[in-house]
Amino acid sequence: MVNKKLLTVSLAAAMLAVTASACGGNNDNGNASGGNTGNNGNAASNSASPEADDKTPVTFSYYSFTSQKDTLASDTVIGKELQNQTGVDWKMEFLVGDPQTKSGVMIASGDYPDVIVPEGEIDKLLDAGAFIPLDDLIDKYGPNIKRVYGPYFDKFRQADGKMYFLPFGANQGYIGDPGISQGAFWIQRSVLKEAGYPKVKTLDQYFDLIKQYQEKHPQVDGKGTIGFASLAGPADSFFSITNPAMHLAGYPNDGDVIVDMNTHEAKTYAATDIEKKWLQKLNEVNSEGLFDPETFTANKDQFLAKLTSGRVLGYFNYAWQVGDATNNLMKAGIDEKRYAPLPIVFDENTKDQYVDPPSFVNNRGIGISVKAKDPVRIIKYFDNLLKEENQILVQWGVKDQNYTVDANGRYVMDAQQIADRNDPEKKRSIGWQYFEYSWPRYGNNSVLADGNSYAVSNQPEVAYAGYTDGDKALLDAYGVKTFSEYFGKPDDRAWYPAWSINKGQGTPEQIFQQKSSDLQKKYIPKLVLAKPSEFDSIWNDYVGQMGKLDVKGYETFVTKVVQDRVAGKW
Repeated sequence: MVNKKLLTVSLAAAMLAVTASACGGNNDNGNASGGNTGNNGNAASNSASPEADDKTPVTFSYYSFTSQKDTLASDTVIGKELQNQTGVDWKMEFLVGDPQTKSGVMIASGDYPDVIVPEGEIDKLLDAGAFIPLDDLIDKYGPNIKRVYGPYFDKFRQADGKMYFLPFGANQGYIGDPGISQGAFWIQRSVLKEAGYPKVKTLDQYFDLIKQYQEKHPQVDGKGTIGFASLAGPADSFFSITNPAMHLAGYPNDGDVIVDMNTHEAKTYAATDIEKKWLQKLNEVNSEGLFDPETFTANKDQFLAKLTSGRVLGYFNYAWQVGDATNNLMKAGIDEKRYAPLPIVFDENTKDQYVDPPSFVNNRGIGISVKAKDPVRIIKYFDNLLKEENQILVQWGVKDQNYTVDANGRYVMDAQQIADRNDPEKKRSIGWQYFEYSWPRYGNNSVLADGNSYAVSNQPEVAYAGYTDGDKALLDAYGVKTFSEYFGKPDDRAWYPAWSINKGQGTPEQIFQQKSSDLQKKYIPKLVLAKPSEFDSIWNDYVGQMGKLDVKGYETFVTKVVQDRVAGKW
């Protein structure tokens, strides 16, 4: 590892598509602590499939509370291969509009698809009894589920002792990421190049660099240059404008709290000096004409279009939020318009913690609904998916087509295969876009039985082969071999991430979290877009309103769970 005290600029390999660790970047509510206790698994026991019918063609419905193009699984290479193995196809549908509205309609009507990927709506659907318990199904039909998830079972059981979903990521060993797959302050490479690849560590240095470049280049292709933006719509990505405060202070993404490494006490940072310092800087940047006010209103497609236009000089988001833009810029082949992530902090003496430590996210996953036509057939599909050869399929594709194995047994890709893996339309047609994440799966940092990386982006040979001339120029300029070398090594955090802590619906903790979030959504746009002379007045009002909530009670609750996790009690 290179001396990071000297290498304070951090850049990441944007050439490889990275898989979301949803995870990792979201600070929505955790799972419900109860729920589903009334259905007793009847849907499963009433729908058992005879062994003879295991490969009879059937199509199930799959609904995800994420944004994606709807598809029939068998229309993808991976989905078709899995259908050949099992006889099962999937009608895959994805969220359009507001997730809370969609979950409310589902619950009110009781009209559920066969399987659901609920994302931040998981508490509501659990409490509504939308899922069947999986325990008996796993015992009877899930040997691979037991192999993969067995060590983690007690980490995602609900208050009644049952399991209602399978999380997205049970690590089998651990291998680090040579790139950056989570959050960072991203900067257009042209800005770094023109400045002579300078050392950039603090927030002030970051914005000074952007300001200087924008003054020289006020337009791109006849349209105004945008100094700084973010995908931070109020519906489902507002955390992109709140989370930077904790990162700037030297903490990883624990959601709405920061946790002391010694005492394991959790503290909220909303309406504190940490958040004020961040928002006051954005207010200053806005007054200088560097901030994009559409940060708070643009939808994902509009934001990604801006990134691919070359107009945006800097932004904060998690890599999994902007994968299509990253891949489209890579495909266009204009290195200078691609982005490099920086581990920006408030001051020179702060150690950045953008890279996630080993973790287990226990409040995101896939569950079988109470309306599922054949839970036994579905759990068998899940179990088949967890065979190691199929875990390789959903990440790497088809051997000798999408990747090859060299004389040393290492998985490698040539230039065209890497280009295909990064091409958004290829990702959809082959099926990576649909199967690499939101299903029962190994964790991103897993090591396969033969020593290769589970995640393509973590395989060193593929990372190196995918570096462009522009990537190599950046690496050479900063004297490193991989982009993650610029980032601080993550400190172990046995509780991580705190955002996955179960809150439950209607609990004091869930109510606090909702009210706190509502206040942030109300006040932060005002604070950022206000005249500088008005900032303190709005801030004081915001702090006053936040002070009316039971901050102490919430912190006590989170601290207790964090300390329990450290003690091994999940």
